[in-house]
Amino acid sequence: MCLTNNVDLSEELTQETFFQAVKSIHRFNGECKISVWLCQIAKHSYYKYLEKNKKYKHEKIDVIFDSTDNTTPETEYINQENKISIFHKIHLLDEPYKEVILLRVLGGLSFKEIGEIQGKNENWARVIFYRAKKKIKEEKYYNEAEL
Repeated sequence: MCLTNNVDLSEELTQETFFQAVKSIHRFNGECKISVWLCQIAKHSYYKYLEKNKKYKHEKIDVIFDSTDNTTPETEYINQENKISIFHKIHLLDEPYKEVILLRVLGGLSFKEIGEIQGKNENWARVIFYRAKKKIKEEKYYNEAEL
C-alpha cells in the first residue's frame, strides 16, 4: 500500500507475491527472514507491474528527493535498498552534479547556500540539481535478471 497508494493494486500485488513465493519456496535458503524474502518478491512484483504498464514514475529516486513518511519496516527496508542504488548512481555523476546533489540531499543546504559555496547563484544550483535528478532518473534501477 505504501508503494502503490491504491488498495486494489496492493491486494493484487499481494496475491501475486504469495503466488510467486509458493512457486519458488524451494529457492528460499533461510539466510534471511522469510518476511524479508517476501518483501523482495513483493518489490519485484511491483516493478514488473510498473514495467508492464509503462507507469514507472521513478518512485525510487523520490525516496531520497521527496520526503515521505513511510513507517512500516517493509517500506523502510525497501527504501534503504533504493537509497543505496541511488547513491551509487550519484557517485557516477560528473561534477558539479554530484556535489550539488550531495550538498542538497546529505547536507540539507538550501539552493542559495549551494550557490554561494559554488560561487554561483541560487538559480544555477536549482538547475544543476534538476538536471542531476533527471540524469539519475534516466537510469534503470533494477536488473531485469533479478525479476
